[in-house]
Amino acid sequence: MDYEGIGAQALDSIAAAQDLDTVEGLRIALLGKQGSISGLLKTLGAMSPEARQANGPRIHALREGVTAALTARKAVLETAALDARLAGETVDLTLPAPERPRGSVHPVSQVMDELAEIFADLGFAVASGPEIEDDWHNFTALNMPESHPARAMHDTFYLPDLTAEGREMVLRTHTSPVQIRAMLATGGAQPVRIIAPGRVYRSDSDATHTPMFHQVEGLVIGKDITLAHLKWTLETLLKAFFERDDIVLRLRPSYFPFTEPSVEVDTGYSYVDGRRVVGGSGDAPGHSWMELLGSGMVNARVLTAGGYDPDEWQGFAFGVGVDRLAMLKYGMNDLRAFFDGDARWASHYGFSPLDVPTLSAGVGVTA
Repeated sequence: MDYEGIGAQALDSIAAAQDLDTVEGLRIALLGKQGSISGLLKTLGAMSPEARQANGPRIHALREGVTAALTARKAVLETAALDARLAGETVDLTLPAPERPRGSVHPVSQVMDELAEIFADLGFAVASGPEIEDDWHNFTALNMPESHPARAMHDTFYLPDLTAEGREMVLRTHTSPVQIRAMLATGGAQPVRIIAPGRVYRSDSDATHTPMFHQVEGLVIGKDITLAHLKWTLETLLKAFFERDDIVLRLRPSYFPFTEPSVEVDTGYSYVDGRRVVGGSGDAPGHSWMELLGSGMVNARVLTAGGYDPDEWQGFAFGVGVDRLAMLKYGMNDLRAFFDGDARWASHYGFSPLDVPTLSAGVGVTA
């Protein structure tokens, strides 16, 4: 068998190949399962030991030479194709760079920033506290007795651990424990004016409720605080937040363990293009009243728990759902979408990271 002749013919064919498809075809014809050189390797099994010893190295050398030639020719053709592509393509350096995808500020974060901006002009500080809270701060100090329904397992997420004092631990059901901690931090001898934004947890889930949501609560403690201060603060807040001067509030008597008297705050609204738009009186034609938040004068027992003498100090407190405010202001209809993590939703409703809330500018609020 003229192995040298077969090798020379194969090398000539490889050297004459002008494109990558031809090189690939030669590889299959020579080294594929049915290739000619692969067929020579299969003949080694039928040879005598002496013939196998003599022809084996020649056949293997033939295969290695052809393999090396194919690899080298492929590299040459690929380099030539790349050079031709680079020579034929041009890049206009004056064109703007392609826009990169960027994140956006979540509506909840945006609304919290807007509220903090408004309250900053009213002289409020922002306070925070632990999301894993003991039942004394979360319930007892807020005048919620052991039999109160909010303490039930179906409403509250209880944790298996206990504090050193033997208190049960819960995922806080409101940010009101922050108010208790803020009062205790003053030693009961200083006025307080804070808001407490943050995450809270309750065992509830539907289109308008989720197990985790966001609240902003406010607390003011002073010597001569009245319900009129509360009403003015809420009106100023909502006018600034919704950027409307026609906000009308209706205060209804209600009950909360931590305030006395307690009032539910309703606001007028109407439907515009299928969505609720806050504004106007609920008694006006085409308008209705909508419950928006709860509030009231701080209960004397809560003042005592916070270290204040209720005969000397008074105060008011209120709480509002951040997610609810976002839904009303920006036209969203399902609270669950806030927590789905859908990038398309965040892109549609999100805010530019460079946007700085300045809602309170020009509103004319004073501390």
